[in-house]
Amino acid sequence: MTPADEILDIVDENDEVVGRAPRGEATARGLRHRCVFVEARDAAGRVFVHRRTATKLVFPSHHDMFVGGVVGAGESYDDAALREAEEELGVRGLPRPEPLFRFLYEDDGHSWWSAVYQVRCELPVRPQAEEVAWHTFLGDAELERRLGELLWVPDGLEAYHRLRRFRSAAGAGGS
Repeated sequence: MTPADEILDIVDENDEVVGRAPRGEATARGLRHRCVFVEARDAAGRVFVHRRTATKLVFPSHHDMFVGGVVGAGESYDDAALREAEEELGVRGLPRPEPLFRFLYEDDGHSWWSAVYQVRCELPVRPQAEEVAWHTFLGDAELERRLGELLWVPDGLEAYHRLRRFRSAAGAGGS
C-alpha cells in the first residue's frame, strides 16, 4: 500500500467523522481530515528540524519544525502522534507525546484538524529516509532566525506560531 492509499477519516468543521477516503483522494479533493504535529526536542532542549523528501504528497522538499502526519481511519490523535514521531525520528520507546492544543488549519484548498504535541527525545535519532531528506537540532533563537531563510511547510509554520502564542499565554516560554 502506498501513502496515497492509506484510509483517513473525513471530518466536519467540528472534528466529527463524516466519512472515509484514501489519502490521495482526500488531498486531491481537499477533504478535511486529521493531522498531528509533534515538536521533538533533544536533551539540550533543541528542536528537531528537517527537510521533507521530494516525494511527499503535500509540501515536498519543504522544511518543518514538527514531525507528524495524518491520523489514520479509526486512530486516535494520541496514538498517531506517538506512531508518527517514532517513525519519522527513527526511534522506539519514545515517551508518549504530551498533547497541547488543537486547531483547524485551512489554506489554499487544504483543510485538516491539527493536534499539536511536544515530546523530549533523548534517544539517538535515525530519521526515516522516505520522509526526511535532511535534519538537525536547532536552538530556539537559531530556529527563529531561519524562519525567513528557508521554505517551510505552511501548516507547520501556522502550528509553530500558534504554539508560541500558546506558550506565551501560559507563561511557559520555550519548552
